[in-house]
Amino acid sequence: MTYHVIIEKRAEKFIRKQTKENQDRLITAIYKLPFVGDIKPMEGKGGYYRLRVGDFRVIYTVEREIVTVRVMEAGNRGDVYK
Repeated sequence: MTYHVIIEKRAEKFIRKQTKENQDRLITAIYKLPFVGDIKPMEGKGGYYRLRVGDFRVIYTVEREIVTVRVMEAGNRGDVYK
């Protein structure tokens, strides 16, 4: 099954501020979603998942009816959950 990936503006802005190496790591990990990587469902937020990429976290949801992975947030591990 093929998934369409949408990166929200806020997450895209964070990724663009990173070094080229970190941008590549994040983008590569995002495009392997929704089932590959260090993924855990988020507690208290039904339908949201957390992808760990080193010290970075990517928050996303899978919209199955249109087969879309929507990246909601990306950030450093201490800041992304705020």
